[in-house]
Amino acid sequence: MDRIEIKLASDSVDAKTGEFSGYGAVFGNVDSYGDVIAKGAFRDTLREWEQRSKLPPMLLQHGGGFMGGADDMLPVGQWTEMEENSKGLKVSGKLFALGTERGQYLYEGLKSGVLDGLSIGYRPREFTRGTKPGEPERTLTNLDLMEVSIVTFPANGKARVTGIKSLDTALCRALEKAFKDELNLSNATAVSAVAIIKKHLREGGGEDLAELSREADSKALADALRRLHSHIHS
Repeated sequence: MDRIEIKLASDSVDAKTGEFSGYGAVFGNVDSYGDVIAKGAFRDTLREWEQRSKLPPMLLQHGGGFMGGADDMLPVGQWTEMEENSKGLKVSGKLFALGTERGQYLYEGLKSGVLDGLSIGYRPREFTRGTKPGEPERTLTNLDLMEVSIVTFPANGKARVTGIKSLDTALCRALEKAFKDELNLSNATAVSAVAIIKKHLREGGGEDLAELSREADSKALADALRRLHSHIHS
């Protein structure tokens, strides 16, 4: 049996549903093992998983690594979406058993940003080896994806939990109040600013407020987002 390789990467989590999103792998950058994953590497394996009407399991720390026991191999959640886009392998899922001690521990770890790594377990199907100085050890072009784990130390520092599924109502109201009190924004502009931020967090975007201002529907809102950006970074 071919050995399963592990790729650690790094991509917050909804308090009520445990939903979160991020990137299990990012294309084009050399990871700590000297490998690069090429765009298209997940195309075949995702199609195969789709044919089985399921997705790879969500584990914690790869089920304890190669020495983990049966309990370690129990999924800690469920991946609900996986797609390969121009950046990498984007994943969305939800934690199990938020009402338990373990579920809450994982939730708090993700929420705090301390436990924010994602990692893939896979078998390489096709790859090329680097032959010149400075080239990657391997360029992985076709992978058999076995699982995607939440981890502490990712090999690919760009693969992280990045998307908060939703901001709860209390936090949205607090943000709107802060925008009005600190920046003297009108109520309508503050509400619109929070809506834009929620949209990009929900979609896993990592755009800065200065970038989001370009997508604002009005000059007033764009100016407000730029002012908020300046206020935060001053």
